Formats: sequence, structure tokens, C-alpha cells
Amino acid sequence: MAEQMVIEPVSGKKGRAEFVDIGRAFAAREPHAVPQLRSEQLELVDPDKNPFFGHASHQFFVARQGPKALGRISAHIDRLALELPREQGFGPGTGMFGYFDAEDEQTAHQLLARAAEWLRGQGMTRVLGPISLSIWEEPGLLVRGQDHSPTIMMGHHPAHYAGWIESAGYAETKRLTTYELDIECEFPPLIKRIIQSGERNERIAVREVDPKRWDEEAAVILSILNDAWSQNWGFVPFTDREIAYAGKKLKPIIRPDLNMIAELDGRPVAFMLTFPDMNKTLKAIDGKLLPFGWFRMLRWLRKPTGSDMRVPLMGVLKELQNSRMASQLAFMLIERIRENAVNNYQASRGEIGWILDDNQGMKAIAEAIKSDVNREYAIYQKPL
Repeated sequence: MAEQMVIEPVSGKKGRAEFVDIGRAFAAREPHAVPQLRSEQLELVDPDKNPFFGHASHQFFVARQGPKALGRISAHIDRLALELPREQGFGPGTGMFGYFDAEDEQTAHQLLARAAEWLRGQGMTRVLGPISLSIWEEPGLLVRGQDHSPTIMMGHHPAHYAGWIESAGYAETKRLTTYELDIECEFPPLIKRIIQSGERNERIAVREVDPKRWDEEAAVILSILNDAWSQNWGFVPFTDREIAYAGKKLKPIIRPDLNMIAELDGRPVAFMLTFPDMNKTLKAIDGKLLPFGWFRMLRWLRKPTGSDMRVPLMGVLKELQNSRMASQLAFMLIERIRENAVNNYQASRGEIGWILDDNQGMKAIAEAIKSDVNREYAIYQKPL
């Protein structure tokens, strides 16, 4: 007689390692998934290392049938998210699930039910997901774009997961979109004129980030982000610890000519971050630094020539967002970085996102520079 499936909570170093390895095994089945560095994945789920846990509680679960792992899920509560208005996505009583993988629909339903049970026991009345773990890490389930690999810091999931989540009673509440474009092509004449007008404005200066003062620059960038995104759906402010942590983690891939700050009268008011896509190299080394993957990774870090480029974050201070200058600053940043990506790194493809489906300003900018939607992620909700 076949053994029954059990869903067990896991914790501690050994439990977290098993939790990560189950996810890696599921990802290995997908032809376009990209194996990430195991050490980085372990760090993200370690409460002693990831500052997200400084304002969050969690429980990881693993589904097993005898020795065989059938899936995993996280249930977690971000206390900062509980303080936000409900109309911004989270709010009082809202918990989350994430790190969702399942062997079949029955396992999926039981994992989702177990996460919901834990959240209900913590006093939550509503669940959102998948969000793994923070909104700033890997939010959403891939629902369009399984036919190509994701870029750096984007998730990848099989198409059938959406049906399993929906059949468990979840309804889509928000969609996140990424756009791709051929960055070797120059922008339309109207956009060029807007950029040239900004370049003639003596009040505006666009500068590279200073790697020698990277900790300060990261703090400036994330302070603009906290202001610029403060009214967006799903926004949760970065804490000081998270700002320091993000700065440290991003430093190895920061290229000054790809990451810029726009100043107005000498005051930082906008920024744009662009990362060369590490995923092609990670895929080539199968996510393993040993025995020889470290050499290839080090060579890529020194000069990521030919890499695709991803713009994960950009923002303009809220006080300027309803002005013509907001889009002008955005186009100036995009054009300067586009030119550097092509000329200095021989890049040909860029990706912008994610962008909220109701962020009309950013969608208009993406469409104005002739980019097309290439991936979509859904976030689901359900009352508890």
C-alpha cells in the first residue's frame, strides 16, 4: 500500500536546506528555468541573514510521501505590509504564501490549505501569493512567457501552476508585466526631442553612480524609491537594514555607466538601475561555482560583454510625477544607459520590469520606446 502524503513544517539549517533543494529539483525540470546559486537561495530563507525576517514571521512546509518530496510552500506575514492601506494591496489581516512547488493538483491544494491554516492561526483573514518572500524579491506566478528564460532576479514557473491555484479558490488580483526591446534601435524622433530639451536644461544633470561611495549612493537610490513608489500597489518600504543589505548584495554587479541618478538643481530626484543579465552564465555553469564555475562567473563579473540588460527599478520623486519633467527625466536616464549598454557592453536586448498593470505612466514610457510585453506574472488572493 502506498504511503500517505504528509505536510510537515520545517525549520533550522537542515530544514531550510531541504526546502531550497526541493525548489531546485522542481526548477531543474523546466527547460527554460535558470539554476541560481544555492548559497544565495539559502541566504534568502535564513532569518539570521535576510533582514526581511526582521519585520516578518514565517513557516516553511514540505509535502512528502515516504522519502519522496512532493512539494513545498511558505506561509509568511510581513508586519510592515499589515500597516498599509488595504487599497494598496496588503493591509490589516493580509498574509502571504510563496515558494510554491507541487507534484500534482492534489498536492498543490493541500499545500495551499496548510499555508492558509497557518495564516488563519496567526489571525490573518486574507492571503496573497505567490510572493517569495518579500514583494522586492520574486513576486507573482509566471503566467505568460514560459517559452524563454527569465532575466536576473525574475522567477520562472510551469504553466499548469496557475490552474492549480485557481482551482483551489484563488482569484487573480494583480498582474505584473515585463517589457523587452531591441536597444540597438534608436528611439522615435519625438522621444529624442524630449531628451534633447532636457539636455539643454541647465537645472538637470544626469550622472553615473559613484562606486567609491556605493553605500551612500544605494541609500540615495532607495530613499527615492521609497518616496516614488509609496502609493503603488504592493509597496512596502525598505528598512535601513534592508537598504544596507541590498547595497551589499548588488555591489558586485553594479556598473557605474549602467546605473544613474538624475539631479534637479543639484538634488537627486530620479534614478535608474540596470543589471547585466547574469542568468545566461548561471545556466551555463548549472548554478554551481565548483569545481570551475567560479572562474567563468568571475570572468563574467569583470566584463559582462554581450549580456542582455534588465532594468529592475527606476523612480522619480512623487512631487514631480504629475509633471512633464517626470517622463523627461525617465527618457534621459533610459537613453544614456541604452547608449552605454550598446557601446560599452555590445548589448542588443533590454528588459524593463516588472511594471504594475495599472501603472499607466510606466506603461506609457515602455510603449513610447517601442518595447513589447514578453512576460506576465499574476498575484492571487483568497479570503480566509
